[in-house]
Amino acid sequence: MPVTTFTDEEIQSFVVEIKNQLIPVLLQELQQKQLPPLLSRKQFMELADIGPTKCNELFNRADFPVNRELGYPKVPTKLFFEWLDDTTNRMEVNLKYPYKAI
Repeated sequence: MPVTTFTDEEIQSFVVEIKNQLIPVLLQELQQKQLPPLLSRKQFMELADIGPTKCNELFNRADFPVNRELGYPKVPTKLFFEWLDDTTNRMEVNLKYPYKAI
């Protein structure tokens, strides 16, 4: 089996070349995946992976962070994640007989 050996200079050269090619691609991917400060209804449904019915239910909840002052309903991204964290952490389970939590 053939063995290839590289000098430290060659390895450094490879590293620099890989870095130069990879960093712009990674930065572009990060920018594309960055969320806007306000989510439209369509963006919110895509992010939450829900349909129009569930979206309507959430948008009409009193505790859900939706802003209707800008024309169409918009969801402030930061407030949505805070709301999600709050509702997830304080989840209350009210099960009636014959059900019980395991």
